[in-house]
Parts: sequence; C-alpha cells; structure tokens
Amino acid sequence: MIDETPDRFGRYLIDSELGRGAMGVVYRALDPVLDRTVAVKTIALSADPEERERSEARFYQEAKAAGGLNHPAIITIHDVGREGGMVWMAMELLEGTELRHLLANERMGVERALDIVGQVADALGYAHERGVVHRDIKPANIMILRGDQVKIMDFGIARLWISDVKTQTGMLLGSPKYMSPEQAMGGGVDRRSDIFSLGVVLYEMLTGNPPFAGKDVTQLLYNVSTVMPPPPSTINRAVPEMVDLVIAKALAKDPADRYQSAAEMQADLLACRYEVAQQAASDDATVRLDAATPGADGSRTLSGGSTLAGTDAAVRLPVSRRFDAGVALAYLEHLAERSGIDDGSATLAARAATLARTTRKRIDRVQRKTDALLLTGVVAVAGVIAFLIVYL
Repeated sequence: MIDETPDRFGRYLIDSELGRGAMGVVYRALDPVLDRTVAVKTIALSADPEERERSEARFYQEAKAAGGLNHPAIITIHDVGREGGMVWMAMELLEGTELRHLLANERMGVERALDIVGQVADALGYAHERGVVHRDIKPANIMILRGDQVKIMDFGIARLWISDVKTQTGMLLGSPKYMSPEQAMGGGVDRRSDIFSLGVVLYEMLTGNPPFAGKDVTQLLYNVSTVMPPPPSTINRAVPEMVDLVIAKALAKDPADRYQSAAEMQADLLACRYEVAQQAASDDATVRLDAATPGADGSRTLSGGSTLAGTDAAVRLPVSRRFDAGVALAYLEHLAERSGIDDGSATLAARAATLARTTRKRIDRVQRKTDALLLTGVVAVAGVIAFLIVYL
C-alpha cells in the first residue's frame, strides 16, 4: 500500500487521492496527452517473485478482457501499466456515489432498486456474452451516477487474488456476504455466480441487510452455502411476491437451478418493475378517482381533466412470458421445510404457489387470445386471396 502520494503513474499526473481499499489506492489524475481527468487505480502485487509474475500476467489478461467491454453501465478502461511493486489501471473518472454508501443511509424503494439491478443485469449479460465474468458483484463495485445511471467497476479484478488464499485470505474474502456458494467452497466460477451475487445485492437493497450473516467468516460462508434466507416480502411488505420468486431463483444454491443468463433475470426484473409502477399508478388513480366527479355514463373526470371509465380503473398487468416460477417455487417450498424457518415462511410458500398458478393461468389466457387473433388474421388473408383468385 502506498503511504505517500506519487507524482505520476506512466504519463498520468497524480492530482489527489480519491480512496483506499483492500487492493490498493485510487487517485484523481490528469492525462496530459488528451487533456482529460481520469481515475488511476493501483493494485499491490504479491511479495513472492513467482506469485508476482503470475499476478501481473493475470492482471494484464483481465484488464485486456475488461478493456474490450463497451457498455454504458460498465466503466471504461483507458490504460494499464506497472510501477515498482504494483500495477495500475487508468480508467473513466466517475462522479457519483457507491451503492454501499446509499444503502448505509437509506432503504431503497422497490421500483428504484429494480431499475438499478436491472441495469446491472443488462451490463452483466453483455459482459458474459463476451466471456467476461465479474466475480465480485457487490454494492462497493456499483456506482450510481446522476439520474440513477449505473456503472459497474472492477471487472475481473477479484481473480487476481484467488491464488493468495493461504497468505492473504482477507483480500479474497473482502466481501464474502456476496459470494456464491461455489465461490465460498472454492469451486469453479461462471456467469451464474455473478447472478447469485446480484440476487444478494437486490435482497439487501429491498430489506436493508444482506441475506446471509455469521459471527465469523467461516460461519458466514457456511450460511451462504446452506441457509435459505427469508423472502424479502416478510421483511419489507412493499416487496411484491413476484420479486420474492425472482430473488429465490437467483439465490438457488445449485447453479443449475438459477437463471442461466443475466438476460433472463433482467427480463423478470423488468416485469416486476412494471408491476410495481402499474400498481402505484393504480393506487394513485384510485385515490384521485374517489375525489373525482361522476359523469352521466358512470365515468369520472379527474382533477387534470382526463376521463377514467369505471370499468377500466384497474390496471391490467402483463406477465413476463419468460418467467418460470417452477424452480423459485420449489426453492420457497424447501425454505418452509428447513429447520429454523417459522410458519410465516410456510404461509408465504403457499401464497407463492397460488401466485404461480395464477400466473400460469394468465399466461395461458394471453396465449389463447394471441392464437385466436392469429387465426382470425390467417382466415382474413385466406379470404382476400380467394376473392382475388375468383374475381381477377
């Protein structure tokens, strides 16, 4: 770790220190060639010569992969280099607030949480398609800019410390609360590990606390691998049951039971966000409807001058066609059966089962209507063709 602020790294002239973490120091710096302000992140290498060589090679490999990502929700990497016993990375300078700081001061609203996590899922899906796994998704690596635009930081950097487990465990396990079970057990990591970590982040955003805790790191990692957390709606009543199912699927212990892609999770997050927004609009319309003036036809004129028919006051919620409640439902039912789970969770599992059945019925109704419209269109086209054949 650097004790004194250096003058430069490569061609970048250091202006001031922005922050320190387990891996190194972040500086504000000037790029005199392009006349722009950047952030320079330093990462200390291992003291062991052989390990240092391996870590440096891995750093350049990861930096190259992350530097090839071009997505609005992923921080841009400009340059990399080595200075003494550390490597450095020049990147886009962000003006915003880390998600961890936001969560330390407030519980996130449901719609806002779904929007932010949806952006992260979109960025992860983009990276995963290009073979890049983050490995360290946590609130400290998610920056929230103006207008709630998201930027994910430190792609691939966590991999640098995998071989340091024996001597520098704290560096690898700096965020064990967000690790997937396979990470906690030292197994292989792929895109589904990022999905699990994102589910943990969403859980914390909605409830105020991560789903897993422990008196020490060993207990915490054991809980990550074995404990089923209570559904978020049992802690925050504003959370819809559909969000419980999405989080349950993301937090499945077996990677095969999780979302298999971030795009799948994003689709369901968008559906959940739409549900929350529509419910809020419906509630608002109901409040305004109570104060509105009835018309002769039964409709009511709202304060803004718009008309709302009494039969159309309820907002119809479309259901994501990609949402599969099967795995999540099994997860919640298993939750009710595990030791230490109270009757409230069993009740929720029953409610979730009802929700899943209702969802399937609604999807079936939509499919039948779609098939009917398609059939009508085919018949109409066939009629036109027959008319042309007969009369032309």
